Amino acid sequence: MTHERLKLGSWGEEVAAAYLRKKGMKILARNVRLPVGELDIVAQHGRILVFVEVKTRRGVSHGYPQEAVGATKQRQILRAAQWYLAERKLDRLQPRFDVIAVRGDGEVADIQHFPGAFDMDGW
Repeated sequence: MTHERLKLGSWGEEVAAAYLRKKGMKILARNVRLPVGELDIVAQHGRILVFVEVKTRRGVSHGYPQEAVGATKQRQILRAAQWYLAERKLDRLQPRFDVIAVRGDGEVADIQHFPGAFDMDGW
């Protein structure tokens, strides 16, 4: 991945974290690397543990950011979330899987939040 893409992705995650804080969520962890994958943001909103996948794009010439979270990516996030939950014994919280799509140039952002974008049904 190029330095420019890494920089844009990092900016998108910062924007997403700030957005979630404004919505009243507490950011518990970011960029959690696990043997089965990575979790971009883990947040808590009351009794809900929110696993957030952030996708950032400059434009839509290669599709909308949220379109990059297909079935394969969802399975990877679900496996990572299960590992995270088991490791931290957070079974008292209800998991939810959100996607935040960020479009922008590294300064001005257009944010779309998809709460409950996918779930563990059929997993």
